[in-house]
Amino acid sequence: MQEKSAPPSHDSLAEPLALMRDLRARCEWDRAQTHQSLRPYLIEEAYEVDDAIRSGDDRLLREELGDLLLQVLFHAVIAEERGAFDFDAVAQGFVTKMKARHPHLYGDGAKVPWEKAKAAKRESIVDGLPAELPALHRAFRLQDRAAGVGFDWPDVAGPLEKVEEELQEVRDELAAAPTMPDPHGAPVYDERHDRIEDELGDLLFAVVNLCRKAGVHPAMALDRANRKFATRFRGIERLAKERGLDVRTAGLTALDALWDEVKRGGS
Repeated sequence: MQEKSAPPSHDSLAEPLALMRDLRARCEWDRAQTHQSLRPYLIEEAYEVDDAIRSGDDRLLREELGDLLLQVLFHAVIAEERGAFDFDAVAQGFVTKMKARHPHLYGDGAKVPWEKAKAAKRESIVDGLPAELPALHRAFRLQDRAAGVGFDWPDVAGPLEKVEEELQEVRDELAAAPTMPDPHGAPVYDERHDRIEDELGDLLFAVVNLCRKAGVHPAMALDRANRKFATRFRGIERLAKERGLDVRTAGLTALDALWDEVKRGGS
């Protein structure tokens, strides 16, 4: 059931904006903040919204969206004080952009895939991608943008073959290595390490492309796999405790048997 709220005012953002301006005027901490100092909070709030979505808790999601909105208002008011732009300009820019993205809905234009439309305005597919974008998401966006200019396979068959090709190159590189580093020790950054890192990077990039062509975001797929692994390993730890086993010393054979048992139980 949708949670009821107070009737909306003429401008539901007028009060939050006025509050933000008042905080900047009268709160020492708020007044001291800058675009730079707020960067970590913006990133943190975005992750908290993501956690709320994952939890399925609508009340928590509403709260976290409010915290994220605070960051938008904060930056807009700081920019307003600098004479750069104000929140109205941000909002109008949003409206203009959304209408331009949907010319078939807000005009007489034809429906065009967004990446294809954006490609016509860029000098390079790299333009505008944030430098600190997580590597997995950056790989997905680079491939998506390349597809926007026609550099793409028609279906999943090409990416599947590429994954197999890159996997074989990893196998060849590992087989050619005379020794393997201690998995519990510090990595050795030498020429061999660089070659393996290069080949494994190519394999990961190919898997990301396979995800994209299959209509799956790789970050969401990996998140699902992480949660599945965490749930199953907690199951291993629970069974081990019930049977008087120490997971740190039980050994691979025993832990693998517990893993299979947990999987059979539906986890």
